[in-house]
Amino acid sequence: MARPVLEPREDREIFVVPLTIRPEHIDENGHVNNVVYVGWLQDAGTAHWTARFDEATRAKWSWVGIRHEIDYLRPLMPDETGVVARTWVGDPQGPRFNRYVRIENAQGQVCAQGVSEWVLVDAKTMRPHRIPTDMLPTFQAR
Repeated sequence: MARPVLEPREDREIFVVPLTIRPEHIDENGHVNNVVYVGWLQDAGTAHWTARFDEATRAKWSWVGIRHEIDYLRPLMPDETGVVARTWVGDPQGPRFNRYVRIENAQGQVCAQGVSEWVLVDAKTMRPHRIPTDMLPTFQAR
């Protein structure tokens, strides 16, 4: 059963990360290997965090991915360019955030989509911590 395409929330910033298909991403079936998409989900979330929070904040807090779910909708081929990941977050649940990612080709077709569950941790102790309320506005639409 096909799942509906994830639609970004209007109240959330949509952060866009360009993706490059490398020769080592291509599997024996001639398209981007499924494992590569997991890395792209993580890369999109990390890029969003790094772009929006200063070094002091990133030194205090870290994120740990605890779950990834991906739907593969159409293959990405070796010669494709203009591929992007669009990512946004859901509502915080204590120390947890769901992060949504759509991987789109140059024509804007959704090739894969995923939901990752992330937990905010103290960077020194690695213990989970409730997401601070002052962090939330950074993820809102501008």
